Amino acid sequence: QKNSCVLPEDLKNFYLMTDGFQMTWSVKTDDTPMPLGSMVINSISKLCRLGGSSIYTLPSAPTLADLEDDTDEEGNGDKPEKPHFDSRSLIFELDPCNGNGKVCLVYKHAEPVVSPDTEIWFLDRALYWHFLTKTFTAYYRLLITHLGLPQWQYAFTSYGVSPQAKQWFNMYKPITINTALLSEEADSFVNKLDPNKVFKNKNKTPVLKKKPSSQPPGSQKSHTSMTSAKTSSLAGNSSRK
Repeated sequence: QKNSCVLPEDLKNFYLMTDGFQMTWSVKTDDTPMPLGSMVINSISKLCRLGGSSIYTLPSAPTLADLEDDTDEEGNGDKPEKPHFDSRSLIFELDPCNGNGKVCLVYKHAEPVVSPDTEIWFLDRALYWHFLTKTFTAYYRLLITHLGLPQWQYAFTSYGVSPQAKQWFNMYKPITINTALLSEEADSFVNKLDPNKVFKNKNKTPVLKKKPSSQPPGSQKSHTSMTSAKTSSLAGNSSRK
């Protein structure tokens, strides 16, 4: 009501289920957990508008609208029209990106009335806009599939992610960071495991084990000799009698 705009249906349904979303995960290095992934959707109270107020407290301080580069023409070719920091667009922050930029919900046509059509854009630290998705649902899927890795939004820019972030991508999301290689070599990430070799039946001749005798042969012979000796001694005693 304050900004005379209506949330898109998918984002409204999201906020009806939960007031924002935050999930972080860590990796263990040298038995010490290190925070790595971060997935954030601001709550309603933190869904702040960008560009309306001054970024400094001085009376004559410039606003984001004053810092906008008017020489950057939008809508050239297949590129979508970029948002504006002035009254032509309404921009709300969805994710602060840990200081690496801002993911924003953008109403690009706010004059004379606010259009219900919204898009999700990424604003980098140099105040350049990069298109992400047309709907919040599509952006939410991107957020989950990229695991909230550091600077993952920069994968949708012309200059890409930093070398450090690329190392994490190579470890946890190799197909995403190597999309060009995947398009060139279709079998580069295909599992070439041959199940016929792994599960091949090996015909082994069963080995028949002989049951061990209850007594060894030597003991049987000694027992037989002792029995015969006892029999002869008994026969001698009976003859003497």
